[in-house]
Amino acid sequence: MVPYNFWAVALVALAVSCGQPQQKNGYVFTYFDNSRQDAGLFLVYSLDGYHWTAVNGGDPIMKPLVGKDGIMRDPSVCQGPDGTFHLVWTVSWNAQSIGYASSKDLIHWSEQKLIPVMEHLPATRNTWAPELFYEEAEDLFYIFWASTVPGNPDVSTDGSISEDQYNHRIYCTTTRDFESFSPTKLYFNPPFNVIDACVMRVPKTGELLMALKNENLDPPEKNIRLTRSRAMADGFPTEVSAPISGEEWAEGPTLIPIGDDILVYFDQFRRHRYGAALSHDGGYTWEDATDRIGVPEGISHGTAIVVPASYIDALRNYQVEE
Repeated sequence: MVPYNFWAVALVALAVSCGQPQQKNGYVFTYFDNSRQDAGLFLVYSLDGYHWTAVNGGDPIMKPLVGKDGIMRDPSVCQGPDGTFHLVWTVSWNAQSIGYASSKDLIHWSEQKLIPVMEHLPATRNTWAPELFYEEAEDLFYIFWASTVPGNPDVSTDGSISEDQYNHRIYCTTTRDFESFSPTKLYFNPPFNVIDACVMRVPKTGELLMALKNENLDPPEKNIRLTRSRAMADGFPTEVSAPISGEEWAEGPTLIPIGDDILVYFDQFRRHRYGAALSHDGGYTWEDATDRIGVPEGISHGTAIVVPASYIDALRNYQVEE
């Protein structure tokens, strides 16, 4: 159990994991249930970033309505400068689009739509685990995800193959309004199979920290590593850290600030549970924090963000009307 002072948490200025620096005092975690991927969007909330309570009695608050497979995997949320929450998710195992919806309160959501981020590359096998980050300096939302594009001459095939011959790299587009988008580009291209990238701004230094999964199968990696940059437009170095997720296979990381500390959650998918690691020095050294967290059963790959207390109050009392 990690002691904390509630009022210190409530008063300290925390940087939002998607890039928006505002006064914060609570956390929301979007996720999906891997045992029922067609169920939709689930939420949990927390006051300390370690212990989480289910919203809506553990039932989904939004069902998937777009995409041929009718699933809502890997939901990633980010709050924009006007307070609007933007959500993206995986809609299919083999589509070239991602799902999108927005909300003012995390409860009532706009009409869902597809964003065809990879349709210009018809050989694309998949568009998985999209993530959002708001870059304040550019007033831009970055959307990035993992895709395998057979025949892409810029991607190495040496030593970077996973199950079913997937060879993921991170692709990216940007937008200000989620109506028009910059041309998709290859964004993060390391010499290994990579998926599940997420980004946060380090509170003390202002650096950008990217957590990602090394997906290589031979030799098996399946672990969480880090790289860092000063600006999204600069990209990220492909030389990454040593694994920070321990011996268990891990995926779906999400980074959140806890005061000046950083907590990273990751899905220990073979054990059907969540793990965590904690850093006190901006993400350079890590300690296992798995025994300090409490998350509901069934939680799978999602995104945790910092939010104002008013959202926590509303979510605590929310129940979907039948």
